[in-house]
Amino acid sequence: MILDEAQAVKNAASQTAQAVKSIKAARKFALTGTPIENSIDELESIIGTVSPLLFSGRQSFRQLPADRISSIVAPFILRRLKKDVLEELPDRIETLQRSELEQKQLYLAYLSKLREDTAQDLQAEGFQKSRMKILAGITRLRQLCCHPTLFVENYTGGSGKLDQLLELIEECRASGKRMLVFSQFSSMLQLIHESLAASGVTPFYLDGSTPAGERVELCRRFNEGEGEIFLISLKAGGTGLNLTGADTVILYDLWWNPAVEEQAVGRAHRMGQRNVVQVIRMITEGTIEEKILELQQRKKNLIEEIIESGENKASRLSEEDIRELLKM
Repeated sequence: MILDEAQAVKNAASQTAQAVKSIKAARKFALTGTPIENSIDELESIIGTVSPLLFSGRQSFRQLPADRISSIVAPFILRRLKKDVLEELPDRIETLQRSELEQKQLYLAYLSKLREDTAQDLQAEGFQKSRMKILAGITRLRQLCCHPTLFVENYTGGSGKLDQLLELIEECRASGKRMLVFSQFSSMLQLIHESLAASGVTPFYLDGSTPAGERVELCRRFNEGEGEIFLISLKAGGTGLNLTGADTVILYDLWWNPAVEEQAVGRAHRMGQRNVVQVIRMITEGTIEEKILELQQRKKNLIEEIIESGENKASRLSEEDIRELLKM
């Protein structure tokens, strides 16, 4: 059995994971570009699908230190980076595009209220019972960064981030670039679509409601040169699409997990791409989006620590390691 997109079984309790584990096969292989998306529990679930005896159980797995997990899984993981197997793949250039928070007073007022409510909820009910409510509040903060219209009724103001995106798109169009614009929020993609349509630009559009057959047709038309802009829902279009007709990827809002964004960038930066790919992450200054960027880096470090082979880990010293060793 060869299980492609194996991150689909990252939740060991899901029906998908249980169904896959019940399949009888002499040999089992799992293929994924994102073995860890949010926590190392996901790695245990994937490995448990193909090699159920490697770990004795979820609880004992959680008690293992990261370096011990790394040494156990190392003989069973073959890791290949794009730069290793696709030497002809063009470079990609990553940049951060920062924008000012036009709706600052609204954001700060909501942030203050969320902090107050969260403190009360944690004290009264604890984290587990309050978790979904807190996450919903954080999502509202993220939506405020994108555009307050996403949840503030009768909002008549603007959005500095949307204005900057429209300027960026115009600059890219003027230089002949073809773009993929990703957002987690379908409602935000609709606002972008409306803004572009008002200026006479008709982009391609794909979200979770787009039928599978139509997705294939949209990708074909875009890759053959039709249109300049493709608006895509991050979760719906982050995997399974080949869009090498684009040379610019714009991530309008950041996701908690860098692996999900990496999958989205991989729609354009993949085999068959002939141009340098520019990746632009848009961030609103002084907001939760800057905290998300910090969280992403911590998750990248976790993935590297667990997945990277023992040989590479032992031989690579960072500048910080050198300074500590020599007390510089």
